[in-house]
Amino acid sequence: MARSDNQAKSGGTATLEEQPQVQSEPKPPYPKQKLEKPGLEAEMELKPQWRAPKYKAAGKLEGKVALVTGADSGIGRAVAYLYAREGADVAIVHLPEEQRDADETRQAIEEEGRRCLDLPGDLRDPQFCRDVVERTVRELGRLDVLVSNAAWQNRKASLEEVTEEEWDRTFQTNIYAYFHLTQAAVKHMQPGSAIIATSSETGIMGAKELPDYSATKGAINAYTKTLAQQLVEKGIRVNAVAPGPVWTPLSLADQGQKPEAVETFGQKQPMKRAAQPEEIAPAYVFLASDADSSYVTGIVLQEMGGETTGG
Repeated sequence: MARSDNQAKSGGTATLEEQPQVQSEPKPPYPKQKLEKPGLEAEMELKPQWRAPKYKAAGKLEGKVALVTGADSGIGRAVAYLYAREGADVAIVHLPEEQRDADETRQAIEEEGRRCLDLPGDLRDPQFCRDVVERTVRELGRLDVLVSNAAWQNRKASLEEVTEEEWDRTFQTNIYAYFHLTQAAVKHMQPGSAIIATSSETGIMGAKELPDYSATKGAINAYTKTLAQQLVEKGIRVNAVAPGPVWTPLSLADQGQKPEAVETFGQKQPMKRAAQPEEIAPAYVFLASDADSSYVTGIVLQEMGGETTGG
């Protein structure tokens, strides 16, 4: 797979094929691009890396069915694609406006010989959350892995700029949907199943320009730990992944993110760059695989580019 020229900016004389992935992913400066909400990956000048060519699949999810929200692009797309490579059929959930990206995700899943169920709609609607679970079970035959990944964020310079409408939308998308999806899914899940939520470093450390978003991610962490305790006797594991900055449409479509900040996105991390979706997605395979993480439940797995915390 061809890699962008930006990925060569890691120093040394080794070719991209010889460089370890930690050194070969794109680094700032990134294009000073802004996207209109909800943000399409197809319109990004520097495309996120999500196909993970160095990843070696091993049939870890053979015969399983996964439901992934926000799977049209970004982390969700990378997760859905790796799940297909590991042998799972995948239902993908996204906003209708994101159909162009979702079509590319669906095509990639089907190229791996797996079935893909395309489910456009708005997760702020509790009934839609219940419907996508029921349709997944009805049309793909079962539900083994639920990934609650879809998110909404907009930076604000001050607390006064956070409107009640914005606060509600962020909570409805990020945490209410997680609740409604899990409530609908658990009754269909057998021992060995897994639930995984996408958290964020902001849910652990906070972020002064993201009060609503950070609050939802903290709620996701607490709900994940609580749900893990409730479901452990059923043999259903519940975990979360907390990434640092990741190069996806979410940040480029953040209405409070200035183009100058996009250019240096992730530069404050110890690794001096944002993650690519292909670097984050393997953690979701690990947490979905009963063979790999059967003794792991109730954790928030940090993938923060060298940022450390005791939380």
